[in-house]
Amino acid sequence: MDIFSGGAVCIVGAILVLLFLFLVNAVKVVPEYQRLVVFRLGRSIGPKGPGIILLIPFIDRAVRVDLREQLREVPHQVSITKDNAPISIDFLWYFKVLDPAESVLQVGNFEAAAAGIAATTLRAVIGGIPLDDVLSEREHINNMLRTRLDEVTERWGVKVTNVEIREIVPPREVQDAMNRQMSAERIRRALVTESMGDQEAAKNRAEGTKQAAILAAQGERESNILRAEGEKQAQALRAEGFAVALEQIFAAAEKVDQKTMTLQYFETLKALGASPSTKYIFPMEFTSMIENFVGKK
Repeated sequence: MDIFSGGAVCIVGAILVLLFLFLVNAVKVVPEYQRLVVFRLGRSIGPKGPGIILLIPFIDRAVRVDLREQLREVPHQVSITKDNAPISIDFLWYFKVLDPAESVLQVGNFEAAAAGIAATTLRAVIGGIPLDDVLSEREHINNMLRTRLDEVTERWGVKVTNVEIREIVPPREVQDAMNRQMSAERIRRALVTESMGDQEAAKNRAEGTKQAAILAAQGERESNILRAEGEKQAQALRAEGFAVALEQIFAAAEKVDQKTMTLQYFETLKALGASPSTKYIFPMEFTSMIENFVGKK
């Protein structure tokens, strides 16, 4: 009885193990970003997922394919430029699987195949470009690499989304020449900047001199105007004073009689006689004034 019970336990245990293995191999949980390419007896029945996928153990075989955008690095590759300059370049390339079934059916390992094609494509692209353009036109090279890689990987159901050159290492002599060129360019820019500063300073000084001359001329003009206006007012006041004096003299002269005028002549003659002159001049009116004075006397 014990033998039968022990055998039953072994059978049940074996059944449980087989059931566990069946569940492990039959039930697959596929995330949203993955697909299972299922082969049934060696024949592809297409991609499955996402979610729970049931497989027939020992009959179905599944290959997981990641649909997310992937990044791969192509290590340093020595390439020869159009002008026979050896340079070392490494770059990154991004790809995304668009057709899971084709990525499994058309190529054994599309990542390794794409990496090899990327290296050969890089050499072909660099071989047609001079060194100066390789150093200055990275974006153009990136686009050329992406286009050529995408043409090859498209038949595998893979899309190359981007290619970025990470580092370009030119030969040592080229680096030294570039350093000398950069130093010369910095010196040239410094000289240009200094000359532009001197030019601006000269312009500022000239502008300051010009403004000072303009202000001085304006000041002189306003000063002359003020002097002229003052002179004008002074002349007007003097003329007004002369007019008032003449009016007063005329008013006083109207009250002077003939005898007073004769006495004034006598005073004048007296002053003339006191002078050391040897010649005397008498006005013609003097005789008539004396006659009038004597006669009236």
